[in-house]
Amino acid sequence: MARKQSDYLAALLAEEAEGPAPAPSRSPVREAAPERARATTLLGRESALARVASGEVRQVTQLLLDPARVRVWSGNARSYAHLSEASCRELIDSIIAEGGQKVPAVVRRVEGDPAHDYEVIAGTRRHWSISWLRANSYPDLPFLAQVAQLDDEAAFRLADLENRARADVSDLERARNYRAALATHYGNHQTRMAERLKLSKGWLSKMLKVATLPDEVIAAFASPAEVQLKPGYALAQALDDPRSAAAILAEARVLAADQAFRREQAVTLWGAAEVVRRLLAAPLVRTAPPEPWTWHGAAGRPALTIQSVNRQGVTVRLHAGSGAGADELAEALRAALAHLEDEGRGLRP
Repeated sequence: MARKQSDYLAALLAEEAEGPAPAPSRSPVREAAPERARATTLLGRESALARVASGEVRQVTQLLLDPARVRVWSGNARSYAHLSEASCRELIDSIIAEGGQKVPAVVRRVEGDPAHDYEVIAGTRRHWSISWLRANSYPDLPFLAQVAQLDDEAAFRLADLENRARADVSDLERARNYRAALATHYGNHQTRMAERLKLSKGWLSKMLKVATLPDEVIAAFASPAEVQLKPGYALAQALDDPRSAAAILAEARVLAADQAFRREQAVTLWGAAEVVRRLLAAPLVRTAPPEPWTWHGAAGRPALTIQSVNRQGVTVRLHAGSGAGADELAEALRAALAHLEDEGRGLRP
């Protein structure tokens, strides 16, 4: 669309500037022709510019920029740090074959940053690829960009629209991007956000849930890009249960250490399906119940044991044959109550 608008404006200026082709003059006075041509040119250009100013024709500005003077907008879902020559290889080859970048990125001007003049709203891979090519045998290759005036919310919607068509933008990247935008642009109103982005409220809710996955769980995967919506949502739901969460996080730490070892040994990493299976199965592994708290008397024999703690109260067992007297048993009871308080399970008045 931008290219058509730009071409239309250029053609309009050229057509009105040139005017209709002049008929061969039969007048012997030929000196007046240049004056008429200049007058036609000025009138045509004024007319074209007036149409631009009125809004009838939209002028689109495209620039050839140094990518080093252009930063990437932080509100974009794509992780610039995870881009590489391998992931951008097809685009790099296309730019080389075509003699330069053909599709412009969308940028907006920035203020107060002495190191940068613009920031990329849409076209992060193009920016990375041009930067890589300039550092690898193509030092003069420019970064083609279309300048737009956008507020942050409009910039977010534009970047999101482009990223939806990109298979290399992971569900986790988009989920975390949505979670940040929910608070920044939509006042934490999911319905409003879904309407603005033309998304299903249920689907958006699941994406926002995936964004809550802690870094410990993400580290269990071979790459953050392997965290997909459906299994990621199941993991996030399982983490809502404190008892399941403890087991899942413990297994995630084991998997993360194993993945790091496999990288060092150049061994195939665990795939996403196996990681998800092990994490979800972790709470189902039965472990032996902890030993009950027991107080031992002076003779070294058990004197008092806490058997259960619930809403109705605390059940303790006084052991026969412990050799403990009444004073020792009273001391044992005070010690048991102190132990429960330390664990946050003390009796409430």
